[in-house]
Order: sequence, then C-alpha cells, then structure tokens
Amino acid sequence: MIFSKKILAWYNENKRELPWRSTKDPYKIWLSEIMLQQTRVAQGLPYYKKFVTEFPSVYDLAEAREEKVLKLWQGLGYYSRARNMHTTAKTIVEEFNGKFPASYKELIKLKGVGDYTASAIASISFNEPEPVVDGNVYRVLARYFGVDLPINSSEGIKHFKSLAREVMNTENIRDYNQGIMEFGAIQCAPKKPYCLHCPINDSCVALKENRVNGLPVKLKKTKVKKRYFNYLIVLDCNNHTILEQRQGKGIWQNLYQFPLLETDKVMELESLEGKVRSFLKPNSIIDILLYNDKPIVHKLSHQHLHTKFWIVQIANELKGGLPWEEVSNFPVPVLIADVIKTYKI
Repeated sequence: MIFSKKILAWYNENKRELPWRSTKDPYKIWLSEIMLQQTRVAQGLPYYKKFVTEFPSVYDLAEAREEKVLKLWQGLGYYSRARNMHTTAKTIVEEFNGKFPASYKELIKLKGVGDYTASAIASISFNEPEPVVDGNVYRVLARYFGVDLPINSSEGIKHFKSLAREVMNTENIRDYNQGIMEFGAIQCAPKKPYCLHCPINDSCVALKENRVNGLPVKLKKTKVKKRYFNYLIVLDCNNHTILEQRQGKGIWQNLYQFPLLETDKVMELESLEGKVRSFLKPNSIIDILLYNDKPIVHKLSHQHLHTKFWIVQIANELKGGLPWEEVSNFPVPVLIADVIKTYKI
C-alpha cells in the first residue's frame, strides 16, 4: 500500500471529531485554519466556537468592530492574525459578494492567507489538488523520507512543498490533507511519537537510521531581545483608572493597556518613582506599590518582556478616567488580562 493510502486509512480510523471537519464551508475552514496557526487544537477550539457563534457568516465578521474581534481573540496571541482576518472578511464581502475565491491562486492573494492556508481552503472546501505543508506535515515527511534540509530555509520550504505534491492523494485530497496533518499531530508527534504501532514504520528512514528525534531540522532562531515593561495601574479617589490603546506596528497593535513606562533594565521603586511622578503630573500621588514581587516574564517569539505592575494611588479625580469595573470589557494582551482578573480593589 502506498504512502498516501496508508495515511488515509489511518485517518479514517483515528481522526478526532472536530466541528470544521463536518463542513466544506470555506468561511469556517478559513476561520479554523487562521486560528490554528501557532496554536494547539485544544486551545483554539473554544475560540473557534465563540467566533462561529458571534459571527456565523463572513458578513457578520466584516460588519463587526475591530475592538470586538480583538476582544474575542484575546488570549490566542499573534494578534495580527485577527486584524488580517477582519480585513479579509471585509474584502470577501466588498469585492467577492461574500463568496470565497475557489482556487489556490486567488485565495493566496487575500491578506493574512499564505501558502498553507490557501492550500487548506482550496483542497478542503473546493477539492483542488493542492498539498498542505504545516509543522505537522514537515515532521512526517522529514522523518519518513529522512530529509535533513532545514524546514525554515528557502531550499527546505521549496523541497518539502515539492515532496508533498509528489506523495499527495489527488483522488481524495480533502481527507488526505487533513489526514497527514492529523497523523503528524497524533501519531508522528514532536516528542514521543508512537513509532512501534505506526502504519508506515516499515519504510520510515528516520526510524531505520535512529534519527527520529533529530528530524525535522530547523535553523537556529533569531536572538531573543529582552525588554523591561512597567505598567502603571492608576487609581483615583473614585476607583477610576487609565487605559490607552497601543499604536504603531509593534506588538499588540490596537489592543489596550495601562500606561507603560519601558526602561532599559529592571527598575526598583526608588529609581522609577521620579518617572512615575513626572508622567502623572499634575495629579497628586498618594502612594506607589509594586503589585507583583518578581517580574513576570512574558515570552513572545523574538522577545521576552520582563514586566512589573505598579499600583499608583492618586488623591484627585482622573480627567476622563475609566471605572475599574469596565476595564475587563476592553481587548488587552493576556499578560494584562491576568492581572485584571486577579487584582482586587
């Protein structure tokens, strides 16, 4: 039995029952694929259900306020995915009359849709014979064929796409693509793969050569940058506070946050107090207290944020202050959302 037939047979017996597998609706397939980028199924599934409930069609998503979209996305990370998704929904409605393009070549032109997502939608929704190559597929192909080209190199990306095309099952591309991704997620897992009971273990090069744990190969990551954040939770005499919307193209674009003082190292109260008082002039500060004893290290792909939250109590009334009980209504980074949940006035 050839490779693709074995993958299909395995998928038929072992696939997880997931809501996007019971539909060919390109809108729902697109939602699931965008959400599952850089995200495990267990984490992404509740978000998928929330979005489908809140925005049952691409028209509903297109008409939504960005703030509402970001709030529902809160906790999934990589917020550019949500913003791109919102933009693309508007494009689908305004330029395609609410209907997704039915081909890979047209899908890949949409904002936030790359090779993998375009291939997934084209094959699953429209049965176009286009191979998908995600992290799970890279792992399966690298191990089975013993390929040690780095999967994040230009040469590697091109080679694996070509290899995926060679071995795909064109007769049932919809199930095959979902099957090989599922196979990589469950059977050929990153750690402790189930090689003993694997249906393709008799011809797996990595297993034969004892290289399972060494494949796939990745080029070394970019050096991680350290940043030092000091958030000011300002509270006035009415328990009103300040939230600001992040601007620019950096992390967490358009999300809300407490006023931020970024420094070049971890700051203690004595060093930070002058900056806080200068920032909050002409308000009369009563006290400044550190909320978390140790910095919270929030790890992003290329930067680690060493974060302290400072409770700043002021005597006067904040001009344009926001009632504390309304803070949780705003889309914020999960780092801040966790503090909002636990801090008690």
